[in-house]
Amino acid sequence: MSAPLNVLSIQSHVAFGHVGNASAVFTMQRLGVEAWPIHTVQFSNHTGYGEWTGRVFDGQFVDELLDGIEARGVLGRCDGVLSGYMGSADVGSAILAAVDRVRGANPDATYCCDPVIGDVGRGVFVRPGIPELMRDQAVPKADVVTPNHFELDYLSGIVSRTPRDLAAAVAAVQALGPRTVLVTSVHLEDTPEDAVDLVAGEGGRLWRVRTPRLDLSLNGAGDAIAALFYVHRTRTGSVAEALSRAASATYAVLEATAAAGSRELVLVAAQDQLVEPARVFAAEPLDA
Repeated sequence: MSAPLNVLSIQSHVAFGHVGNASAVFTMQRLGVEAWPIHTVQFSNHTGYGEWTGRVFDGQFVDELLDGIEARGVLGRCDGVLSGYMGSADVGSAILAAVDRVRGANPDATYCCDPVIGDVGRGVFVRPGIPELMRDQAVPKADVVTPNHFELDYLSGIVSRTPRDLAAAVAAVQALGPRTVLVTSVHLEDTPEDAVDLVAGEGGRLWRVRTPRLDLSLNGAGDAIAALFYVHRTRTGSVAEALSRAASATYAVLEATAAAGSRELVLVAAQDQLVEPARVFAAEPLDA
């Protein structure tokens, strides 16, 4: 049996529900990954409820936890780093320093950055300075990035509404540094109203997966799909296969969540779908 992947996941965390590390860590563990979580915040629940309790940690806290891991002599066994929401520039700088430390211990380690900045309809919702940190520092350092459609347009400076536009936007983001780009929640001019697209690009090629649109508005799905895609891309070496597996598993969990009428992802109840989704959506080449 081959050794499992070891992934350092630095994200927010909630006690109730599934967002940030509470989404990504279980997802990776269910795929057989040894996830090493570092929490940038510890909240009772995600902030979409309007009320929450808990604390925001600072960059020094992240540094201290890395010190402890390094003292165990295991940092060289870390295969990659996954990051999501960065609550402050201080924490963002600590995350990027952690990536450097992991790569220093294991030059083959990769970095997957989910560049959380904003979304369609909401605009930018992170603190001032974070969008620029993502564009100028985090994304250039990453091997894999997983923006949503709004974030792709922000990072690239291109308004993408056609496959040709999207190809140009993906290429512009790749020119910043990352080899692989996964774009979630894509809606182009040729995307049906009852569907949603996911697009992945690498090596000058694009692939698309189209799934039915579900009547859901919840948090945490982006954290899960970033983890799914990163793990499958790392294991298989195939962007198309990683896209298909990640999209299929995420759709299955969302479908189960809709059926349960839940405001939170039903990750535990639908955990088998993370490994073997009931319905598989194939990735097809996207002609630009």
